Amino acid sequence: MLTGCRNLSWTFFSLTSRRLWTRQSFKSRAALCSSAFSSVLHSLPSSTHSHHILPSRQSSARLPPSVNFSSVHSSGLMELKEVLQVLEQLAPLSLAESWDNVGLLVEPSKPRPVKTILLTNDLTDAVMEEAVAVSCDLIISYHPPLFRPIKRLVQKDWKQRLAVRAVEVGIAVFSPHTSWDCVKGGVNDWLVGGLGSGQVSVLSQVLGAASHSHKLEFTVRSAEELNMIMEELKACDGGTTLQHSGSRPDSSGIHVSVTCCDSALTPSVQALLGHGTPSQSLTIVKLEKPPLLGHGQGRCSVLDQPVTVGAAVQKLKSHLGLSHLRLALGWGQTLESSVYTVAVCAGSGVSVLNGVKADLYVTGEMSHHEVLDAVAKGTSVILSDHSNSERGYLAVFRERLAVRLPDSVTVVLSKADRDPLEVV
Repeated sequence: MLTGCRNLSWTFFSLTSRRLWTRQSFKSRAALCSSAFSSVLHSLPSSTHSHHILPSRQSSARLPPSVNFSSVHSSGLMELKEVLQVLEQLAPLSLAESWDNVGLLVEPSKPRPVKTILLTNDLTDAVMEEAVAVSCDLIISYHPPLFRPIKRLVQKDWKQRLAVRAVEVGIAVFSPHTSWDCVKGGVNDWLVGGLGSGQVSVLSQVLGAASHSHKLEFTVRSAEELNMIMEELKACDGGTTLQHSGSRPDSSGIHVSVTCCDSALTPSVQALLGHGTPSQSLTIVKLEKPPLLGHGQGRCSVLDQPVTVGAAVQKLKSHLGLSHLRLALGWGQTLESSVYTVAVCAGSGVSVLNGVKADLYVTGEMSHHEVLDAVAKGTSVILSDHSNSERGYLAVFRERLAVRLPDSVTVVLSKADRDPLEVV
């Protein structure tokens, strides 16, 4: 990815364990793993002064933990929790929007090895019957079938009925939704790639979970006073890593900068107010969360090879596997007009695309008036219907998942899954 990169390590157990891990695809796992996640900026910009870290537990931007395959049974069978670890590596749930309902939504009471995984864009009655027919152990449904809080489980509500059915037959249900949208190389990168290569940027950047949220700046009279205050602040920090830097003493004393987490702010300020010089010079600065570079909602691409609007339509038909798309030409545009920049957001993307300057918008759905607004600004719009802008990514994800699982696990695409709307 971009600056601040680091590769995520994978720990594999001994190559002498059964042919499961001696097969050729073992090399593929290592190669794909090294590129699955990088570009995470999880620390604040370093100061020009030296930093001192007091030994303690450190919190940082949320990163997917390394998967330890040593827990996989010698028989090659995988438990549900082990599959969930792999899914977390591919797209950390921390990337999902705060309003979303992602992760494991249905967990069977009796654990069993995962042998068959069914990928679907939406979990419908037809897909559930398909899952039962193929003896599925885990359904990965891109859209969460359970979204709003539930007060009862009854048959008259189709989503609740599906949840009950999953429990009855012992099928786990997992939903990644916006974590797949936001992750680098996910749904939106796949969607924008349908128009060719280009310089791609994120429209709505995901921010990391900063380990420190505030900076306290103050002055002390001597090194002895500094050491005493730092011991007090360390006790206030609640087990997180406390960082501080100090400049060389001058006529006013030693200038100190300390970063702390939210929970440590109040007790740290109270401790500093108990000392004369620090309390008189104290300033508090709220720190911004660091961006997770390359991750976020929507993409904008400056195409390496501009295309006409008509050619863009044909490229997207091929990419999405559709015979029809809906097109609104921007004011003053024709099918022969050139497209240099394209902004995309899978699903219903107007909240992300609104205000973005581009020759072409690509998303699943927009309202009548939202399309009119874009057209009036000279931006053409291509709509595919909601799930059609997402479903094609399932095949890409299947390959990425399959090479990370043992031969005993089969990953299949749903044949019953489809957009509820069709052109007639």
